[in-house]
Amino acid sequence: MTLRIYNTLSRRKEEFQPLGDPVRFYCCGMTPKFHPHLGHAKLFVTMDVIRRYLGEKGYRVRYVQNFTDVDDKIIARGLSEGVSAAAVARRYTDGYFHSMEALNVQPADVYPRVSQTISGIIEMIQGLIAGGNAYAPGNGDVYFRVASFPSYGKLSHRTADDVLAGARVTVGEEKEDPRDFALWKAAKEDEPSWPSPWGAGRPGWHIECSAMSRQELGDQIDIHAGGPDLIFPHHENEIAQSESFTHKEPFARYWVHIGQLNVGSEKMAHSLNNFTTVLETLERHHPVVLRLYYLSQHYRTPVTYTDESLVLARKQAEHLIEGRSALASLIAQPAQDAVKGSSPAPVRELASMASDLSLRFFEAMDDDFNTALALSRLYVFSREAVRVSQMRPIGHDPQAQHEALRLALTTFDHLVSILGFDLPRSSVELVRGERALALDAATIEAAIARRAELRRQRKWSEADAIREQLLTQGIVLEDGSHGTTWRRA
Repeated sequence: MTLRIYNTLSRRKEEFQPLGDPVRFYCCGMTPKFHPHLGHAKLFVTMDVIRRYLGEKGYRVRYVQNFTDVDDKIIARGLSEGVSAAAVARRYTDGYFHSMEALNVQPADVYPRVSQTISGIIEMIQGLIAGGNAYAPGNGDVYFRVASFPSYGKLSHRTADDVLAGARVTVGEEKEDPRDFALWKAAKEDEPSWPSPWGAGRPGWHIECSAMSRQELGDQIDIHAGGPDLIFPHHENEIAQSESFTHKEPFARYWVHIGQLNVGSEKMAHSLNNFTTVLETLERHHPVVLRLYYLSQHYRTPVTYTDESLVLARKQAEHLIEGRSALASLIAQPAQDAVKGSSPAPVRELASMASDLSLRFFEAMDDDFNTALALSRLYVFSREAVRVSQMRPIGHDPQAQHEALRLALTTFDHLVSILGFDLPRSSVELVRGERALALDAATIEAAIARRAELRRQRKWSEADAIREQLLTQGIVLEDGSHGTTWRRA
């Protein structure tokens, strides 16, 4: 099977053919001006899955994700909080790591910061000036000369007239052309600045990622990713700067952009004050639920956030947990507990289905990382596992059947891990924001009686669920020849 990725540059799916080993993967990361919100997490969970899947396909990956720790909004936040811009960046960078760890997002190989890349930024600007691609009008600013790069607009598919129509020149700017953009900005009072050949100042936004990417991955990269709002002008400008400086094309082989997370008709954003932070959400919902919510749609699909959508994601997570629990229950079932005359056919069919599941899972993921389709196939398998477990089919040749089931469980766990899920062993653990009540003896005995009735009706998975639910509340059941007893853990 061949991995195909939708490339924003060509507007079509292309076979993935990296430039070399390792795969060089860059993602535009956080501007740490506040705690990450749910829109940020959608991007980073998606990148985590892409990175995991590339590893699963046998590629070594060097994954780089930057922090833009020098920014107007960080400066404004520092002024409002009465601290330095650097202190703001440190605080909310720490907030990012805390949120992503909770969502089981693997750390990047390196996190370059703008404040630590100033020399590389100045080097690129000097090279662009020397090549005629940039100019310093003498006021401490430096601008990229868009007219020097004839293919400008190739990523966003905008014509020169389209770009010109949206261009603006603000007071104090000395541009040759309204389309030109800042590479270096002259220092202003109460703002961080660094010395440069053009005077004290700080870098423009776009040159930062070009320099950080080049510093960590070289002149050309395989995958460049980010939100759709970055296509123009940020990523368009990165291409112009990088290819003008290195004289190598393409700067990035595959451009990957995720669908944005909306609130109503607007993008979720700090600037619009319509956001919910990751940490706030995780107070009410299990991390598996939030992660599954993101992966239940194709990554390029724009999504409108609602509380109801997380309720649905919780139910979907329960399906996965129930399927896994059913497999584990079958494996634990002794042969003598089987229904007399049980046929091994259901187990053989389930094991065969697990093998087919693996093929179809990879088929979905190879088609531009289609996690929604991959998950749908996991749900189908989970339902079948629950159905088979209710039949209690283990009987004839139990050793062979148990081995087949163990292989099926291993397959299921492996596919789930590719998507980055650390599934709880019980659906009860998905509860967030609800305090577990201490159970009295009468309640426990009633639950045991209900479990006994379910076992009499051979509804084994439902009976097992009661045992697991009691266990999460500190109650251990022990089955013996004289019935079921209980104790507090």
